Amino acid sequence: MKKTNSGYSALCNRRKTKDAKKKGSMSANSRCVKNIAQLAMRLLSIISKYQRLSISPFMMELINRFSIKQHATSSRKLNLRLSLGFCLVLSFVTVLSSPSLANEAKNTGKPEAAPSSPLVVKKQVFEMPLFKTFGGQHIKDVKVGWEAYGTLNEDKSNVILITHYFSGSSHAAGKYNPDDAATGYWDSIIGPGKAIDTDRFYVVSVDTLANLNAYDPNVITTGPASINPDTGKPYGLDFPVVTIRDFVNVQKALLESLGISKLYAVIGPSMGSMQAIDWASAYPDWVERMISVIGAGQSDAWTTSALEHWANPIKLDSKWNDGAYTVNDRPIKGLVASLMLITQHALTPTFFNEQGSNLGFKNIESAPLDDIRQSHSIVRWLRERAEARAESMDANHLLYLVRACQLFVAGHDNNLKRSLASIKAKTLFIPAETDLLLMPYLSQNAHQGLLSQNKNSTLLTLDGKLGHLEGVSNISAQAKAIRLFLENEKEANL
Repeated sequence: MKKTNSGYSALCNRRKTKDAKKKGSMSANSRCVKNIAQLAMRLLSIISKYQRLSISPFMMELINRFSIKQHATSSRKLNLRLSLGFCLVLSFVTVLSSPSLANEAKNTGKPEAAPSSPLVVKKQVFEMPLFKTFGGQHIKDVKVGWEAYGTLNEDKSNVILITHYFSGSSHAAGKYNPDDAATGYWDSIIGPGKAIDTDRFYVVSVDTLANLNAYDPNVITTGPASINPDTGKPYGLDFPVVTIRDFVNVQKALLESLGISKLYAVIGPSMGSMQAIDWASAYPDWVERMISVIGAGQSDAWTTSALEHWANPIKLDSKWNDGAYTVNDRPIKGLVASLMLITQHALTPTFFNEQGSNLGFKNIESAPLDDIRQSHSIVRWLRERAEARAESMDANHLLYLVRACQLFVAGHDNNLKRSLASIKAKTLFIPAETDLLLMPYLSQNAHQGLLSQNKNSTLLTLDGKLGHLEGVSNISAQAKAIRLFLENEKEANL
């Protein structure tokens, strides 16, 4: 029994020793694993600091949880190796998954700039005591607003002019105040390090004459709603008819007042594209490059007739009164109806059908079934959108912009072929394949007309459910092409 007890005691002692060693080994492993995890997290922190990476909370939590799990496991060298391997893999994956480095890896061209605060811009005013229109009439005390982004270089050779679309303004990029809800309409491509790089270019944008947003405090324009200095009353329809060329000539006068006599490029969407190509045709020695987005070389018979539909609702509104209405009693109903048409023409059936689905559109909705005065959900949405926009817009101004677009042909001499022949600029056309307003064939015709005269012209397309608005809201889809075009890369690289 004594021997047995002695043997049992020895066995117990051996087990205790073994357990103690095991416990010590586990403790050492745990400490080592913990240290490795901490090292991995430190590594990520250092990388984050110098590469401007964002370490995801998921990654941090995963490392922590793995470390805790290793404290509870009984494995030895294997777990130690796994711990080290896992933490290193996590570090590697985190680095590779960083947005900034991932983008650099994917980009074969110039890396996109890191996100930055929006440009804060200031609206400026340009004044002309007397302006002669293309039609030969005179407008006194012309005022237009303008904005600039970037810095004008010493020899004033880095100027890019942005010409805005029908319902737009000179607010192409940035914000007037940091707290503003939205940026300018092309902020995605205008700014430091962007396609139109304000670290390199001095970018100018100008409110047109008869700008649609006549009552927007951030728009400065002379038009039918302005006071006629000869009468002390609003011009109304006494305001002279203005053309795309008149918009161009006001811009030219502004640039000349700044000592500028050359444009590195002129770029514009929609009605802005008309201004851009007219610039290139009317003043070929001024324009080195031209980009026409969702544009046209002229308004053909179809387009001219389609534009007339925008004017008709205003003229049918009893408050329009042949243009002689007051600010407080404007033809809002007619203006809203026009804006509803414009919005629908600028989008696509795909967009509207998706929007209808979101609104719960049904053919047989209770409101329009019960009352002829009620509308379907999609119609109410369209009207409410137009009503909100109409608050800052003027009906007569819309009529004048319609007429300017109807009168448009590049060069303004009723011969597009001859007008295209005068263009010296390198040109890029970017129509939208789903555009129902300025249909792609209009850009294609201008592009082919230039090619037939051995001019340097390239055509790319936008494709999406936004139709005409692809050129405003989704212009970033062709940001790389615009950047390369402005960097003088070969068209084959676009």
